[in-house]
Amino acid sequence: MKPANRSHSSSKTPSKTPGKSGSKIQSTPTKAGGDRYIPNRSTMQMEMANFLLTKENDPAEDSPTKKEQQKAWAVNLNGFDVEEAKILRLSGKPQNAPEGYQNNLKVLYSQKMTPGSSRKNSRYIPSMPDRILDAPEIRNDYYLNLIDWSSQNFLAVALDNSVYLWNHATGEIIQLLQMEHPDVYISSVSWIKEGNYLAVGTSSAEVQLWDIQQQKRLRNMTSHCARVGTLSWNSYILSSGARTGHIHHHDVRVAEHHVATLAGHTQEVCGLKWSLDGRYLASGGNDNLVNVWPCTQGGGGDFAPVQTFTQHQGAVKAVAWCPWQMNVLATGGGTSDRHIRIWNVCSGACLSTVDAHSQVCSILWSTNYKEFISGHGFAQNQLVIWKYPTMTKVAELQGHTARILNLTMSPDGTTVASAAADETLRLWRCFEMDPIKKKEKEKANSAKSSIIHQSIR
Repeated sequence: MKPANRSHSSSKTPSKTPGKSGSKIQSTPTKAGGDRYIPNRSTMQMEMANFLLTKENDPAEDSPTKKEQQKAWAVNLNGFDVEEAKILRLSGKPQNAPEGYQNNLKVLYSQKMTPGSSRKNSRYIPSMPDRILDAPEIRNDYYLNLIDWSSQNFLAVALDNSVYLWNHATGEIIQLLQMEHPDVYISSVSWIKEGNYLAVGTSSAEVQLWDIQQQKRLRNMTSHCARVGTLSWNSYILSSGARTGHIHHHDVRVAEHHVATLAGHTQEVCGLKWSLDGRYLASGGNDNLVNVWPCTQGGGGDFAPVQTFTQHQGAVKAVAWCPWQMNVLATGGGTSDRHIRIWNVCSGACLSTVDAHSQVCSILWSTNYKEFISGHGFAQNQLVIWKYPTMTKVAELQGHTARILNLTMSPDGTTVASAAADETLRLWRCFEMDPIKKKEKEKANSAKSSIIHQSIR
């Protein structure tokens, strides 16, 4: 049956299909206020509608053969079975997305945990510093190491030819020393583990040792012939890196303090750090090299590094050992490199690499979270918290108006101090602990006794 297309305004059926161009005859009334609406049926599937209506009134039973035939027709015509097609699936478990699939609309089809630290790192990280301190006349030199935080909560800061101590608990500021010659400046500072002695490197190639309680110099060690830009302690051994590329080990207990020389760099040593277990010393230099040295117990002879990494394309100042994986080392390159690399010093393998897009000046591992923080120079001058081992960004801390020179961490691991060329020190409470975990950590630390009880002569 084919429905007629009639109109009250004409007794003759139009000779052309309505909607075609070239004909002024209309199938709907043009007169305003018509008594009914006649749709354009050429856009409707009248045959399909008629089939479905007659199908409902058909008393004949559908045989299995007929159902299979209808299914085959539906698949061929529509590409799917109409009877099984569903617009919404309201029951059953959600279907998992294929592995590696990423939806641009961020629609989640899986109930699996999100990667990285996006869920656990929902903790509040302040975007503003907890405190800002003035650091006038701090030297804007990438190769120097001018701040360090002691286990007794004193922050040592080298400002040109002077060293100041800031008591974080009381806010008291003490001027520890000032060089006698105005042309000599402080090039590095480093606290011993116990926090009662401070090592100071100078531009005149000296390494001085200061007693903080007495506020006096204990000794002056001279073995280098150029400025000492970096220092690191391993028990009673103090290691110093100089502009000549040489590293000296000093036994501070004895009169003949110079016990070893490491010659693995051709240019200035600007990064130096002993591993927490005292087995390895990592050094970074302006020759783009990273050397890993074994622990030496004195004696003469030549010492060779156990690993040498050459992948960096810029000076390596940022070197830091992972506190929970003693054989994992993080290093960062300068302006011409801008990459952070994670190494396994036992196998020599590069575990991961991330492009920081700016000069890497310093790296610190968190002791409260599986994360580390990096300080940057040109061109963004920011601090970045990274999740390990996924190497995803957790947060960016901005505020410095010039490049960051150094980072150091408070003894409780909650606060990071950044010194920058804008002559400010900023304290960031970015690793605040959960109160319950904080109490557990304090109990564990109080049970530990100091390993070193040696007197320094």
